[in-house]
This record gives sequence, C-alpha cells and structure tokens, in this order.
Amino acid sequence: MNILNKPFETPYNTAPFSKIHDADYLPAFKIAINKAKAEIDAITKNTEAPSFENTIAALDFSGEELDRLSSIFFNMNSAETNDTIQKIAQDVSPLLSEFSNDITLNQALFERVKSVYNNKSNLDLTKEQDTLLDKKYKGFSRNGANLPEDKKQELREIDKNLSKLKLTFGENVLAETNNFELHITNEADLAGLPEGAKEAASNLAESKGKTGWLITLDYPSYIPFMTYADNRELRKKLAIASGAKAFQNNKFNNQDNVLQIAKLRFKRANLLGYKTHAHFVLEERMAKNPETVETFLIDLLEKAKPAAIDEFKNLEKFAKDLDGIDQLQKWDGAYYGEKLKQKLFDLDDEKLKPYFKLENVIRGVFTIAEKLFGLQFEEINNIDKYHDDVLTYKVTDTNAELVSIFYADFFPRSGKRNGAWMTVYKPQYIKTGKNSRPHISIVCNFTKPTKTKPSLLTFNEVTTLFHEFGHALHGMLANTTYPSLSGTSVFWDFVELPSQVLENWCYEQEALEIFATHYETGEVIPMDLIQKIKASATFHEGMQTMRQISFGLLDMSWHAGESPETINSVKEHESKVFTSTRLYPDVAENCMSTSFSHIFQGGYSSGYYSYKWAEVLDADAFEYFQEQGIFNPEVAKKFKDNILSQGGTDDPMVLYKRFRGKEPQPDALLKRAGLLKK
Repeated sequence: MNILNKPFETPYNTAPFSKIHDADYLPAFKIAINKAKAEIDAITKNTEAPSFENTIAALDFSGEELDRLSSIFFNMNSAETNDTIQKIAQDVSPLLSEFSNDITLNQALFERVKSVYNNKSNLDLTKEQDTLLDKKYKGFSRNGANLPEDKKQELREIDKNLSKLKLTFGENVLAETNNFELHITNEADLAGLPEGAKEAASNLAESKGKTGWLITLDYPSYIPFMTYADNRELRKKLAIASGAKAFQNNKFNNQDNVLQIAKLRFKRANLLGYKTHAHFVLEERMAKNPETVETFLIDLLEKAKPAAIDEFKNLEKFAKDLDGIDQLQKWDGAYYGEKLKQKLFDLDDEKLKPYFKLENVIRGVFTIAEKLFGLQFEEINNIDKYHDDVLTYKVTDTNAELVSIFYADFFPRSGKRNGAWMTVYKPQYIKTGKNSRPHISIVCNFTKPTKTKPSLLTFNEVTTLFHEFGHALHGMLANTTYPSLSGTSVFWDFVELPSQVLENWCYEQEALEIFATHYETGEVIPMDLIQKIKASATFHEGMQTMRQISFGLLDMSWHAGESPETINSVKEHESKVFTSTRLYPDVAENCMSTSFSHIFQGGYSSGYYSYKWAEVLDADAFEYFQEQGIFNPEVAKKFKDNILSQGGTDDPMVLYKRFRGKEPQPDALLKRAGLLKK
C-alpha cells in the first residue's frame, strides 16, 4: 500500500520523508481524492436532517488525508523540488482544482449547508461554530454554488487553467533564478565585498567545479554583492539580471502567464457576480473592498512621499560628493545607502554580523518565546527530515505537554525557491476530545557556514527569522476545534500581525542581550551598537514605505482596475502604475510583475497591501507591550489568548480589541517610522 495513503507509523505522526518516493505522489493523490469524495458522498447521502454536526463539522473534517498529502507535496515543491516533482505538480494541480470545484459546485451538499445556514437562529452555536457555518456557506455561495450548470462548467475550466498557470509562473521564476551566474575570476572585481561573502562565493564556485568566485541571484549571494561591491558595472549586470527574471525572450518568459492569470481572475470574478477579482477577494478581508485599500495606500503614500524624496535627494548628493555619480540608478541604492548609513550611524552589517550567529539567534528567539508564552524547544533527531540542513524540534508547554513539532530550514539550495516563509505540515484541531497538535515549519535562505565561519546573519536576516517565527507561533499555539479555523487560517490582512509584531523584539536591549553575543569572544553586543540599531531603524523609512506601497498599488492595478483585456503590455502597464512612486530611472530590461510571485503564484493577489495594514496593527500592539514592559506576562497572555490561539474563530477586529481594549491607531506606526509630523 502507498505509504502516503495510510496512517504514518512515526513519532508524533510526523511525515515519513525518507520513505516517500517521488513516484508515490500521483497515485497517492488519486487515492486520497477518491477517499475524500467518498466522505463527501457520505454527507450528502445522510438520510438524517442536515445539522451542524452531520454537515458543517463533517465537511470541515473531511479530506484529512488529502489535505495532509497536499501540504507535504506542495511544501516539497517549494523547499526541495526537482523536475519530477514539478511535472507531478502540473498533473496534480488540475485534479485538486477539479476536486475543489466538485465540492463547491455539489448542489446536494450546498442544499444541506444552506439548510443549516438558514436555520442558524434556532441553533445554539458557539462563536467558533457560528463562524465556521458562515465560512462554509460563503465558501459555496462565493464560489459558484448558485450558478446555472453551464456557468459552473465555465468556472471549472477557469480554475483548472489558473492552477496550471500559477505553477508554471513559479517554475519559470525558479528556473531563471537558478540559470544566472556571475562568474568572477579577477579578485579585484570583488573589492568592497566582506570576507565572509567572498568566501561563500569561492565555496560556491568550488562546489560547481569552477575556479574563482560565483555570485547568483539567491539572496545570500545577491544582497551582499549589491550592498558592498565597488564594481558598479558588475552591480549593474547583477541588478538587471535580477530584474529581468522571467522577462526575457526565452521559454521562461512569464509575460503571457501574467496577462492570462489577470484575465482569468477577472473573468472568474465577473462570473461570480463581482466587479473585479479584488472585489471578490476583499469581501473576506478586514479591508472589505478595493476602495478602502486604495485610500489606505494613497493616504500612506502622501505621508511617506515627502520623506522618501528628501531621503533620495540626500542619497543622490552623497553619491555625487563621494564618487561623482551624476545619476543614481537602481544598482546604486543599496551600495550608497549602506555607505551613508555607516557614515551617519557608524553602523554596518559587517560590524553586527559577529553578534548574530545563527545558532545564537535561534536560541534567542526560543528564549523570548519561553519568556512570553512559556514554550520549551528541544532539538530531536528521531523524526524524518526532507534534507540534512533541516533542524527538528519538539515544542512543549510549562506542563511538559506537546504543543507542536517544529521544522526549521535555513539555507539556500537549487531545489528551493528564494525568500522566506512559514508553512504547516499538519494543522491543529480537536476531534473526539483529543487536541491534535500541529507540525509547523519555517523556511529561509540565509548565508551558509563556510570553512572558517559559522552562519552569521545580517540584521535584516535576524528580523526575517523573527518574522517567520512569529507566523510559526501563530501556528504552534493554535487552539481551535476546527482545522479550517486553526492557526494562520485568518483574514489575510490580519495574518501578518503575529509575524510583524515579533520583529520589534530585535530592536530592544532587553531582548538583544539574550542572544546577541560575539561568536568568538562571547561578548554581549555593546550598548552603543544597540543604540545605533535603534537610531538607524528608521533610516530611509520613507523610501522603504514608498517601495512597499508601490508593490501594493501594482497588485491592485492587476486585480482592481479596468478589465485586464485592455492591457497588452505588462511592462507598459507596470510603468504607468509606478509613476507616482518612482525614484530611480526605469530600466528597460526589467519588469517586476513577471517575477512577483507573491501575487501571481502565492496567496497575496489583492492582498499585498496587508503588509502595511498589519504594520499599523503591529506598531499599535507593540506600543502596548512597551507601555507595560516587553516581557510583561499579562500582556503576553492577552496576546496569546486573544490573538495567537484563536485562529479565525472570530472577526479580527473583535479579537484585536479584546487584546488591546481599543481599535488600532495609525499614529503608532507613523511615529515609529518617523513619518509623523511633529
């Protein structure tokens, strides 16, 4: 029997990675889909009157094997993929899309759900049950259950095509990332690059049987070169290569995929009775509609733009005074920004990195989680991993009860997409009185250890680790009955609150002293460096904010504007959108949309604004911690009980107000960012 279609006989019911073969996946999906269909049939053929338990709860707990299998497979496709897995993904995605439609377009099932929904005033439901019922009903009504048969068929075709297009989009971005190498044979071309980055580049070249040094588009290689390399021509070459991902005249070009995805999403929304894809998506977000999002972004832009323009002018003047640069280009920003930061604050990542050894930062984030939420992390080696780099932990509470299994995967490799993310291998839920605990993972791309140095993180990488760990806490501390409401299953513009709020501890002396110790001497990070970190926290905040807003506006332009049928050129469309936020001259060879995986592959379509939206929440929430003490047990308990453990069981604003006692105020964010006019 296929290992993926039977209970895992493993410690803590963890995924048996070492025993899974690529060839197991496709047959396992077919079996699991048939099992899930049988479970749906059992609900629809039930002769008893529809009730919350026999219809709504039964539906939420159905397809458990399929959900588990999907999480394992698609996590592998992101973190440890290969040509075979990518081919299977292309075969599996339409099957899953079809199955999803089989549920939402199942008239008999919808009638049962609708019957319970229409009778809900007579049911004595808990708040969580009421939320689940509402979610299930909308899952049908918002996804075509009320459509006539011919329109349902049209919807199926759209969804099948979208699932394949999104996969192809991601595969093209990964291929383009992997295909570019900057091979350097003259050491003079590495001038300015820190020793650690040079050694990493040398190791990479050696691993590929080449002499000299290799720079790639993977962030741990790309970012240091763009930040420190004195050779402007090579920075230009690298920057253009990065910006041209999937925007080149080759088989990995994503322009047509972008247009097709945007058009199909628009068509789908119209079919379901919505003006645009954004209207459809935002109905189930805190923001509620595109107008609110656009007002939010434009209002923030008005506050950030004057600061951004001033910062850019200062940077231009600095580059001209230093090196006679007449026109600042995109490949100059990180380089001169770092030099200016060093001048203003006498602070650079190379001074900080020795204090941020990866193992120490991991221990630090664990200690902070213990102080705030009473969690204990024990590294264990009795569960399977999908790669040797992966670290595995057992997470327990103050009563030594299991809270979660935690996987951490920190280093780049060819089968792993760029960036950082948190994911779930198994959700939390309560069934037949047993609280089944979650299996959570974070995946990052940090600098690998070299022959002479451990993995030393930049400060930006430290905040990234804390960010993803904040998401992980949201998953680990989940404590809900139903799997679809558990952990990070919340409104998308609320999901970034736990991740972004945890980043704040990286700037606090009381927290830094826990883990920021020199990897060679053991010396705790000096106070003057902590003060410089805090002072530099708002460095170029106007430019950073405007950059984020530009991404949010680009997202909305694809999903909230006029029909995408009117867009013929991805590049021209994008250029128009960026007019109000552009600081650097445009680069003809570059296009962001063709590699904007967040919105064309991931789940952020019509949702990129949520990063800034959540910053309003996180700044307001952290202000509360600061008022009471950043390790105050009462505030931490309120955050855990009202936010982290609650998942999607109630409206996010209700949960937030229970924690904070009031609605969030944007002033805390503007004050923290230095954008509040005195």
